[in-house]
Amino acid sequence: MSGKMKNVIASIKELTPHERATLAHCLISSLDEVHDQGVDEAWADVAEQRFAQLLSGEVKALTWDEIKQGIKR
Repeated sequence: MSGKMKNVIASIKELTPHERATLAHCLISSLDEVHDQGVDEAWADVAEQRFAQLLSGEVKALTWDEIKQGIKR
């Protein structure tokens, strides 16, 4: 382990729990640098399709209670 890394780890111990959680979030988010441009468009297409199915009556929306009952079966 590098000296820089050892210093960072030692410094982390001085942070509050909230500060450590924020740091963890920032570190994890920094790993998500690759963004597939087609993903957002694909999700929008799926959402539009499903909304059209609801409007046309092709599919029926379920309440949360109906979903829970289905899970229990």
